[in-house]
Amino acid sequence: MLRIKKLDIFVIKSFVLLFIGTTFICLFIFMMQFLWKRVDDMVGKGLDLIVLAKFFYYSALALWPTSAPLAVLLASLMTFGNFGERFELIAMKAAGIPLTKVMRPLIIFTMFIAALSFYFQNVTGPNAQLKLYTLIYSMTQTSPELDIPESSFYQLGEENKGVKYNLYVRQKNKKTGMLYNVMIYNFSDGFENAHIIVADSGRLETTADKKHLYLHLYNGEQFENLRQQSSMSQNVPYRRESFVSKHTLIDFDSNFSMQDGSFLTVNPEFKGIKKLNHDIDSLNLRYDSIGRGYYDDAMQRAYATVELTRFDSTQMKTDALTRLNMDSLLSVSSRSTLEQVYTEAKRKVEMTDSDLSIKSLTMKDGNNIIRRHWVEMNKKFTLSLACIIFFFIGAPLGAIIRKGGLGMPVVVSIIIFLIYYIINSMGERAAKNGSWEIWFGTWISTFVTLPLGIFFTYKATRDSGVFNADVYMATIRKLLGIRTQRHLFKKEVIIEDPDYRRIDTDLDALCAECEDYMRTHRLDRLPNYARLFTNNEKDTRIRELSNRLETLVEELANSKDHMVLRIASTYPVLITDAHTSPFSNRWLNMLVGLVVPVGLFFYIRVWRFGLRLNKDLRQIITTSRNLQERIRSEELN
Repeated sequence: MLRIKKLDIFVIKSFVLLFIGTTFICLFIFMMQFLWKRVDDMVGKGLDLIVLAKFFYYSALALWPTSAPLAVLLASLMTFGNFGERFELIAMKAAGIPLTKVMRPLIIFTMFIAALSFYFQNVTGPNAQLKLYTLIYSMTQTSPELDIPESSFYQLGEENKGVKYNLYVRQKNKKTGMLYNVMIYNFSDGFENAHIIVADSGRLETTADKKHLYLHLYNGEQFENLRQQSSMSQNVPYRRESFVSKHTLIDFDSNFSMQDGSFLTVNPEFKGIKKLNHDIDSLNLRYDSIGRGYYDDAMQRAYATVELTRFDSTQMKTDALTRLNMDSLLSVSSRSTLEQVYTEAKRKVEMTDSDLSIKSLTMKDGNNIIRRHWVEMNKKFTLSLACIIFFFIGAPLGAIIRKGGLGMPVVVSIIIFLIYYIINSMGERAAKNGSWEIWFGTWISTFVTLPLGIFFTYKATRDSGVFNADVYMATIRKLLGIRTQRHLFKKEVIIEDPDYRRIDTDLDALCAECEDYMRTHRLDRLPNYARLFTNNEKDTRIRELSNRLETLVEELANSKDHMVLRIASTYPVLITDAHTSPFSNRWLNMLVGLVVPVGLFFYIRVWRFGLRLNKDLRQIITTSRNLQERIRSEELN
């Protein structure tokens, strides 16, 4: 029986409230991006609020599956960031509740979101996208709202009906609606038979049904080309007419009407999985039959044969066939015959090449259509799975960062989602044009983000400092062999003074140990390559020597003498494991040693650190002798 605890209710409530908010934020961002692309189709069309409301409603339904992964990432990161910032996560862990148990109810809820996203992409999304793009197509077919600009040509009329006017206005009065210095070009009878009207002023009015424009012109002239009446004459007459007032009616339908968008149903973006499967099978069958027809036609052209009877084929096998010698035939032919043969052969080759090029384009287009269908089918699964993956990135990352609100979580979420979006877009584009395999192009973003989710979840459950700069700096210093310098300062409060007599004796023992180590190991020589990569034992002796040195330095740090502190600061910090075999696994060492370029790199690295260790041991002896001289001086005695 599933038991829901108060902690689960608290976690789910905290996440759901943030998820609703982030969903609206992410959806608003994607809708604004989509609106920016389509703003030219909407501005100046005089669309009413109902049409705009449908546009935003359908775009929200179509874009929700895309915005859901980002909303899950941002909400999970903010939820666990708030838990960490308010020390609630620490309280849960102190009560013995691991992070995986805290995440458990949200994992179930995220799976529900992923299933809902899949339903939207398979059922709701295709229908919403079809209605959305039908609405956009209807917007593009709507005539623009009347807004005559100054000092530029403005097109009036319906060009598809053969009526086209270009209107030029030098100046207009926005309060009265009067137009001044008006020039009109009427191209209804063609460009060569343009009707030109010039007027001092005018006015435009829209009829009550909004399907016509009533144009009033005052004090002007009209010029009309009469080429049609004088087609046989070289001189082209024209007619000039002066008027005090002139009135013209122009077709101008500004009402919005929904167009038929049935032709858009062929796009794979507007299909569910069942329809995609059916259409992929139909397309494969169709283009396979077309390809077989092209192949049979090409084979018949290249190898034109005559059907033979059984007796004829047997006779051809038994009889020796004489081959025609084309060179001998060409040598006895006349020049005109050769030119005719060459011309005919060139013509047939060009025709065949053109025919094959057209057929190859047909097959290429068919292949692209099929690939687009496969990409769209895989996309429905990858977007749904991205919701789960982004939760396993955001929740552990929030527990590690321990920052809530809309600051750091938003920055991290945007960076991660941009990486995912760029890789996903690049992969889909490469899969559609055939550069990559379909499965690789559509799933590459999942292959990149899934290891991130596993890594962050593992680090968060182990309380590892993923974003601790000191950890990374220590690793880099270890790889490059960069050491920190000692800086010993005089303490204001010293509980126990150093025992200089015992330290004097310990320094003799430390020097003897260093001399014996250098004598037995001979670090100044080149190491044995085979022994280096067949051995995985660590140098415990140098570790003990380093621990003894650090103990002495720690005790000397309590000294009140400035000279002792200054001399002790010259002790080097020993790197105890860089002069031995590269790895603790013997077989891995042998494998690296067999790969000579890689093995040579590690060999030179080990030799370099060996030389440094030999130099450090000599420095330890020198510093110890200097300390002994200071300790034995009269100032400390």
